[in-house]
Amino acid sequence: MDLSDEQWLASWRSEQKPQPEGWSFSDLETRMTETPVPWDIDLVYRTALADATSVLDMGTGGGEFLLTFANSLPRDTVATEGWAPNVLAARRNLQAVGVDVVEYSAPDEDVDSLPMPFPDDRFDLVLNRHESYSPRELARVIAPGGRFVTQQVGGDEAHEIGQWFGEHAELPHVNLAHCARELEEAGFEVTEAEEHVGKYLFNDVAALVAYLQLVPWDAPSGFTVDAYAEDLLALHRETGGGPVRLTQKRFWLRAVLCA
Repeated sequence: MDLSDEQWLASWRSEQKPQPEGWSFSDLETRMTETPVPWDIDLVYRTALADATSVLDMGTGGGEFLLTFANSLPRDTVATEGWAPNVLAARRNLQAVGVDVVEYSAPDEDVDSLPMPFPDDRFDLVLNRHESYSPRELARVIAPGGRFVTQQVGGDEAHEIGQWFGEHAELPHVNLAHCARELEEAGFEVTEAEEHVGKYLFNDVAALVAYLQLVPWDAPSGFTVDAYAEDLLALHRETGGGPVRLTQKRFWLRAVLCA
């Protein structure tokens, strides 16, 4: 399509929308793809839930993912969420299955600075999907012999954003080796772990802009189409108006708190 720079910018501005409640990329289903991870996190969760009696789901978002395990959840299941609009959505979605939602999130820059709002030895299983956590606090709230299961986004994922826009928040310590070592130092035994490097493929710059509205923590500060117009136009020219690729990084692990 032969458009002027201003016409391209106008089309990209239409992608700027408020971040929705919950945690869903359904609006981008036909506009982006990502490499499937080689493990089945649904099966990992369901297997872990099979004999659990007291469960915490950390960073539940709007509760959508936890709801897929509704028939496997024990009566004593609690969730946490740190983003206020999602707290409301999660409470609304999870109340039907009797799951309380507590507002809490460990700060990325200092995970030990905010204690988890639970007593010692409270849970025998903690699930965590893409949420920051304190190994020390986990060791406190998980009962001896209890388990921790997490899937994480690598802290240097999507590093290309920094190359394109001159800024990208990264957490280089968020990788499998470092996280496993920290858990072991806190008293856990890591019993299974795996990591993966893949890619995200966006149809075009417009799809990338839409994606960055959903994950503002991946976007440069103050990201808008107008603020980064020249960078977006340069990327559009570099890709010939076609697909845009980002590096995807994932890892997961299962750990048991030593008695």
